[in-house]
Amino acid sequence: VPLVESGGGAVQAGQSLTLACAASAYTYTPDVITWVHQTPDKRRERVTHIYANGTTYYADSVRGRFTVSRDNVENTVYLQMDSLKPEDTGLYFCAAGLKTSPGAWAWDFRGQGTQVTVSA
Repeated sequence: VPLVESGGGAVQAGQSLTLACAASAYTYTPDVITWVHQTPDKRRERVTHIYANGTTYYADSVRGRFTVSRDNVENTVYLQMDSLKPEDTGLYFCAAGLKTSPGAWAWDFRGQGTQVTVSA
């Protein structure tokens, strides 16, 4: 499995979690990794992405609360999630080679995801 997420859990609003996305170096070293939030009703949002050179993007909904980082030696991308809100609840998965168009999502690889549940 090229991408494996970990670190999800159940927390209360205002608390923090750190997610990790480990890429199997022997199969693929992605240039850009994206974290995607899939809500319980299956809507998807591109939360953040990070390039190998450190360039990042954040969705407005998480900017200032979430921080993405990358360890290129360990081939792992981290997502520090602070000040969590109930609307952050859902499945978080990481993807390589993500491409989106209206009504369509595609990727080269994605992980199974890790569940985050935030209670009020």
